Amino acid sequence: MILTGKIHKFGDDINTDYIISGRYKFKTLDMKELALHIFEDIDPDFYKKLKPGDFIVGGSNFGCGSSREQAVLALKNAGIPAVIAKSFARIFYRNGINIGLILLEADTDLISQGDTLDIDLKNGIINNKTKNISIPIKPIPDIFLNIIQEGGVINYLKKYGDFKI
Repeated sequence: MILTGKIHKFGDDINTDYIISGRYKFKTLDMKELALHIFEDIDPDFYKKLKPGDFIVGGSNFGCGSSREQAVLALKNAGIPAVIAKSFARIFYRNGINIGLILLEADTDLISQGDTLDIDLKNGIINNKTKNISIPIKPIPDIFLNIIQEGGVINYLKKYGDFKI
């Protein structure tokens, strides 16, 4: 599976309240509505700049803060297929896998705002088409890839009834 998209880059310690502000988390259960407000506190016009298939890139500790699933759900419902960061907060990472959002750990210093990337999940490589360089992805356990391919843990369990190991 190869994904292609443009980059929207953020720094270290992007918390779940930056992804989706607390003022929206409890107003609606409609994730498409929440998606309209992602990163609004960092960039009020962010959603207008976003195109389906674009990637989010962060530094270290992406998704820190509260453990609410709205942050990963809002990203996925905004049409973002993958988030790339140096590291993820543990609960954010698990929430992302659970809903089928691709979360990749890689050296994001080699990626700049506006770059275009090809992500090759099978071979574990990010090809930065803008800079003509390849960046290795930290290996993803097969079970996580299988869950992502099924669209999340619920879909996976509906299909297989249990975790295949």
